[in-house]
Amino acid sequence: MAKIKSTKTHLFSALVLSGGGARAAYQVGVLKAIADIMPESTHNPFGIISGTSAGAINATALAANADNFRNAVYAIEHVWKSFRPEQVYRTDPVGVFGCAGRWLGSLVFASRNRAVSMLDNAPLADLLGDMVRFSNIREVIDAGYLRAVSVTASGYNSGHSVAFFQGSPDISAWKRFQRIGLRADIKLEHLLASSAIPAVFPAVRINREYFGDGAMRQLAPISPALHLGARKVLVVGVSGNRSAPQVRKPMEGYPSLAQISGHLLNSVFLDSLEYDIERLQRINKTLDMIPESVRAKSTANLRPVGSLVISPTQSVDQIASKYLHVLPVSIRMFLHGIGATRSSGSSILSYLLFHRGFCSELIALGYHDAMAKAEEIAEFMDQDD
Repeated sequence: MAKIKSTKTHLFSALVLSGGGARAAYQVGVLKAIADIMPESTHNPFGIISGTSAGAINATALAANADNFRNAVYAIEHVWKSFRPEQVYRTDPVGVFGCAGRWLGSLVFASRNRAVSMLDNAPLADLLGDMVRFSNIREVIDAGYLRAVSVTASGYNSGHSVAFFQGSPDISAWKRFQRIGLRADIKLEHLLASSAIPAVFPAVRINREYFGDGAMRQLAPISPALHLGARKVLVVGVSGNRSAPQVRKPMEGYPSLAQISGHLLNSVFLDSLEYDIERLQRINKTLDMIPESVRAKSTANLRPVGSLVISPTQSVDQIASKYLHVLPVSIRMFLHGIGATRSSGSSILSYLLFHRGFCSELIALGYHDAMAKAEEIAEFMDQDD
């Protein structure tokens, strides 16, 4: 098995973790594989860690324990392998149907006190408060184990994709079309905002604005890492096998609410990252055609950005469909009502299936896929920034 030779923190090497609800368990398996091919008791090899939605939770938990990468990964794995839906959202009948009923009613009757989401994710706040040592982030940055960590959320008022970052003092805030970077001390509210799946979980107010899931309107998911100084990026996605042939299956009937919602969630969580990866690779190829001597004279600081992408080699939707029966009865009834129990609606199920069985299988898949690329990962990590 390939081994990563260096034990130092590569300050300009970035880890990018995408969103995807319960699908983010796959990322934990990839991180575990990286930890296993690193020397024992080494600190974090990624100087920059950028996360969105559920990926932001993994990113922040990793950043807060950057002084010991292996221990951080194992702690995150323990949480995901112990997951129960009631740790993320209320699963009791009153919590499920009461909240969903008020939300549906608010669509019909205008009200100042209208419900804000289909599910109540109050339990998630308690879990994250215990899981992440937010105060430790500043310590690991000052100690040189981490250059920066960013958490992306989407502003409902401004429409901006905002990357809240905490990092070295030499990093400047940035502003581009519909996306900005703001310096902040990463706290619980940033994670709750970044992981607030639209309509499913409530928006979170930070300063003057309400924020929702960071994957919304995130036109360039890799961009925060680049603005923070990344010269190479390891991207862990949660979509299907990018190289597999696309098969168009005949429709079973008119699309259900779950199928439509799953389609919308896929477009929010998966498509932007895939496009951004293609764009990065295309720009790299273009820059490779420009002689080094010409690039060196340019004032634009043009340089290729090294990249490595790891994503599931199996259909996450198909894996999710096997675990519908493990959910509480109230959640199954809710999902059945919107059509998520049909195979065509299993996509939305994969985002909400915070159950140890499903998460453990995704972790195992992530570990397997990363180990299959052990040589590439070792080469990527050993490259000089």
